[in-house]
Amino acid sequence: MALHRDIFWVGRQWAVTGAGIQAVDQRLRGVLDIDIARLWDDAHVQGRRAKPGVNVEDFDKAVTMARARYPQIPVSAPIMAQLEALGAIETSPAASSAAPAMKLRAEGRLARFLPQWRIRR
Repeated sequence: MALHRDIFWVGRQWAVTGAGIQAVDQRLRGVLDIDIARLWDDAHVQGRRAKPGVNVEDFDKAVTMARARYPQIPVSAPIMAQLEALGAIETSPAASSAAPAMKLRAEGRLARFLPQWRIRR
């Protein structure tokens, strides 16, 4: 895959771009690239680091630069806060915090006036 148009740092073998960490050598076709979503997955990053032919010093610098550029954000927290604000989730002390019980409340409301969920990219 070609390098993303937003390039923030370029090393000898790796680049930090708008897509995450990408190999500068385009003959690899994105096989070793690390997406922003997997940047904080240590097992995935260490798996890429252990591949043969990887310049470890340059790779570590790219990971450091990328993690500084894209800080880790808990993904589930904003969604859970929105569901609690809408009243779709009732949390009780006995319920597990990992998977709270969800109830959809739409009695007496027209569907066209309920808030819609849309995913934007």
